[in-house]
Amino acid sequence: MSTIHKPIAPLPKLIFASRWLQLPLYIGLIVAQAVYVYHFWVELVHLIEAAFGNTAALDKLVTSIGYVPDKPLDGLNETIIMLVVLALIDVVMISNLLIMVIVGGYETFVSRLRLEGHPDQPEWLNHVNAGVLKVKLATAIIGISSIHLLKTFINAANYTEKVLLWQTVIHGIFLLSALAIALTERLIHHPANDKADTH
Repeated sequence: MSTIHKPIAPLPKLIFASRWLQLPLYIGLIVAQAVYVYHFWVELVHLIEAAFGNTAALDKLVTSIGYVPDKPLDGLNETIIMLVVLALIDVVMISNLLIMVIVGGYETFVSRLRLEGHPDQPEWLNHVNAGVLKVKLATAIIGISSIHLLKTFINAANYTEKVLLWQTVIHGIFLLSALAIALTERLIHHPANDKADTH
């Protein structure tokens, strides 16, 4: 039995169609994703070249990670490798964040992707909504902040105590914000379950 769709009045139709104005924003994020992919491979190539003794590549790595050695470098050391790898992980995590915003945001606010039954459909996309997306984004931001904080602690000699303190405080604020968002979503979407658990 086919569903009969009532015609939409012009003004509501225009307002509903305005969601497509977000499409250029998501396309822009796809371009930003491509830039991150390029940046990742540039850094990886520099790391490989530095491992084989290329001093120019080593200098570029040291500059990009903000590392100031206490003595002249004669090649890669463990600290530089660790900082570069963390920077690469940081790029990957930001890329994951972009994918969540692009795919989840488009599915939630613009139009269905109609991926039902597709073997590559992300598991989290089955139950995505604005609330779930907020929690996932908050979790991803905490992960990115953790990587930044770890990079700072490894390279702590090149930062002031004030910078170290503020980065730690900001990371703590991110944690509290994510907990608040998750708790709010739980209270909004599962109030009945919470009441049932008390009986």
